[in-house]
Amino acid sequence: MNDGTRRYAVLVNDAGQHALHPQDAGPPRGWRAAGFSGSEEACARYVDEHWTDTRPLHLRRRAGERHA
Repeated sequence: MNDGTRRYAVLVNDAGQHALHPQDAGPPRGWRAAGFSGSEEACARYVDEHWTDTRPLHLRRRAGERHA
């Protein structure tokens, strides 16, 4: 249970997917820190603001190539 004091880090993987992870635990294999940490609510807001296209990165790039 989270009493509001637990801190989270926003993680990102090579596909550009974002996740919240307890800050005191190292990131799982394949994930790295996105550079933002805070409460669960603050991290969720960060993800909502920065991960607006939830398609995997390779699909976003492919779509961008078709429009170039």
